Amino acid sequence: MLVDSHCHLDHAKIGPAPEEAVRRARLAGVERIVTICTRLDRFETIKAIADPYNDVFIGVGVHPHEAGAVGIDAPEPLLALAEDPKMVGVGETGLDYFYDLAPKDAQRRSFEAHIPAARALDMPLIIHTRDADEDTVSILREHWQDGPFPILIHCFTGGQALADAVVEMDGFISLSGITTFKSADDLRAVLDTVPGDRLLVETDAPFLAPTPHRGKPNEPAFVAHTAAFWAERKGVSAADFHAQTGANFFRLFKRVPQSVPVAA
Repeated sequence: MLVDSHCHLDHAKIGPAPEEAVRRARLAGVERIVTICTRLDRFETIKAIADPYNDVFIGVGVHPHEAGAVGIDAPEPLLALAEDPKMVGVGETGLDYFYDLAPKDAQRRSFEAHIPAARALDMPLIIHTRDADEDTVSILREHWQDGPFPILIHCFTGGQALADAVVEMDGFISLSGITTFKSADDLRAVLDTVPGDRLLVETDAPFLAPTPHRGKPNEPAFVAHTAAFWAERKGVSAADFHAQTGANFFRLFKRVPQSVPVAA
């Protein structure tokens, strides 16, 4: 099954009619979509986008860019929102020291508040990390001592130490369109070391459209290009790569049903 495990259907670059992006994704063979709520006060907006579709689900958290303004310091708000069956993941959350749009202490505090929610709900902790590998690993390992929790590094752009640590903690790594760029040789070398049963695919739409759409607004349908690129790189058929990454998705996103009637 081909899945877009991370996108932003509410973003203005997707356009005023996200239903068109969902329709095109289905035509491209995408059977599940997870769209991300990046601040809790956007939950009802994201839910309204996902609710009409049996194949669209929600990850809920506070993006590190938003942590200074609306970061959380306790898991309870996430636990309350998880009563909605559309919520299938905690995040995205994490650390971004590249743009540094929120104070680092606020980013870390909010990130750490998401972890007990992911553990309690047995939902993947959807992590954004950029130029923050060392602190990300340190926080994950520190909290891992209190009990395991499902880990997903979305749109992986990190180094070997981060990849190794995630695999060591039984976590997953998601391949985005950036991995298809000609300039991404070093990143691909790291990702080649990640076991196949730990990989997912995503678009992060509307960002980072894969080759051959680089420079254009991304959309969930384009996950097929990223999957095709990695199937060829690994020397397997597209169908086999879809089957592997789809099975990985359902192992991680346990709340997403494997069989659903697709609404019109």
